[in-house]
Amino acid sequence: MPDVGEGLTEAEILKWYVQPGDTVTDGQVVCEVETAKAAVELPIPFDGTVHALLFEEGTTVDVGQVIISVQTGEAEAPAAAAAAAASAPTAAAAPVAAEAAEEPAAAARQPVLVGYGVSQASTKRRPRKAAPGAQNGSAAVALPAVPAQPEAVAAAPAAPAALNGNGGAPAGERPLAKPPVRKLAKDLGIDLASVVPTGEGGVVTREDVHAAAASAITPQTAVSAPAPAAPAQVPAEASVPAAGQARETRIPVKGVRKVTAQAMVNSAFTAPHVTEFITFDVTRTMKLVQELKEDPDLAGLRINPLLLIAKAVLVAIRRNPDVNASWDEAAQEIVLKHYVNLGIAAATPRGLIVPNIKDAHAKTLGELSAALSELVGTARDGKTSPADMQNGTITITNVGVFGVDTGTPILNPGESAILAVGAIKLQPWVHKGKVKPRHVTTLALSFDHRLIDGELGSKFLADIAAVLEHPRRLVTWA
Repeated sequence: MPDVGEGLTEAEILKWYVQPGDTVTDGQVVCEVETAKAAVELPIPFDGTVHALLFEEGTTVDVGQVIISVQTGEAEAPAAAAAAAASAPTAAAAPVAAEAAEEPAAAARQPVLVGYGVSQASTKRRPRKAAPGAQNGSAAVALPAVPAQPEAVAAAPAAPAALNGNGGAPAGERPLAKPPVRKLAKDLGIDLASVVPTGEGGVVTREDVHAAAASAITPQTAVSAPAPAAPAQVPAEASVPAAGQARETRIPVKGVRKVTAQAMVNSAFTAPHVTEFITFDVTRTMKLVQELKEDPDLAGLRINPLLLIAKAVLVAIRRNPDVNASWDEAAQEIVLKHYVNLGIAAATPRGLIVPNIKDAHAKTLGELSAALSELVGTARDGKTSPADMQNGTITITNVGVFGVDTGTPILNPGESAILAVGAIKLQPWVHKGKVKPRHVTTLALSFDHRLIDGELGSKFLADIAAVLEHPRRLVTWA
């Protein structure tokens, strides 16, 4: 599992595009994974035949773990294959001989990790007793001993023989687990020595810890939840009772939703938020939208109120450039931005994400429309890259599409302001001295009070409303 983004430690395998026996070529996409920032497709860096998929779809894998085994032309040494096949029946009884048979093959094999090479040095911490298929770092690319049975690799391996009577690590030995798994066990109050490992070589996995935690739930905590017969043999999701059988259902928070939750907490308790509101008449803007839809120069482009709202925000930023800034906590400085990376909050099946349009201030109305359409389409397909969500300056969130009048949005971390656009509705409104049905909406602007004071924030919000109330200002104020 490669590190597809700065600071990421794990990713969930969403979908495999290949199966054992399939032929792959250099650059071919073999799977899709979801990180804490986005869904990303992973290509294979060489030609060969898929030998085994080492993790199922829906599994969260730590960065650096082997996820796929591929046989290349150079890896098919006849002597190594014969030695591996001959040692398979006695691998549990003679692990040392199995390792010796793998050493010649390891030298001939090429790296199979997507985005990683294979280490040439052995980094074993200590011998792993009676661990069938246990290998050092350089031979981890061909875990199955018998190529004719690749499906056996995907299944959970049997618990190693060197375990205590309860299936845990032997007394006096520290259980094998990676740092993220140890932290998870600590957070859940689980003793790793009591966990039955199902990972290769007797390594405790996340699923093992979740299963141990599920088996420790008391009847008072999970009312009418059936106790799992073998918690170490099933994934954590299987311990969640079906709807209607219990009073509570637990949903793991991971991927985009997890990082969004952490970011919102950090933002809410770091930046001093202020929110202001304005309600006004957008009838003229709605008429302009209809006229632009019929304009042959804009044929094929998506024209909607959000497009003109985005353009109004850009015009208001030009009139109030100090709102486009960020706070440097380390230097205790305000950093003014001379560019606008306009974020657009997008609801996706995996949660809310905020990709941004780079250099939106320099785009024409047609270019802005094309960029908006591409951004929203990519987000809904789950193809937004981590780079598309970085370095935003100001964000627009359109809650009006859900029929909501307004809200108090939380700032995207590192940004100065966020504009919530409410539903546009026909309402009685005083127009030219008479009460008439007009299209009315409410905007809510939340901003970082360290960067934007009340006067600047009020002027910025009023300018956005003024442009949308009289859209000719898109020309006169541009």
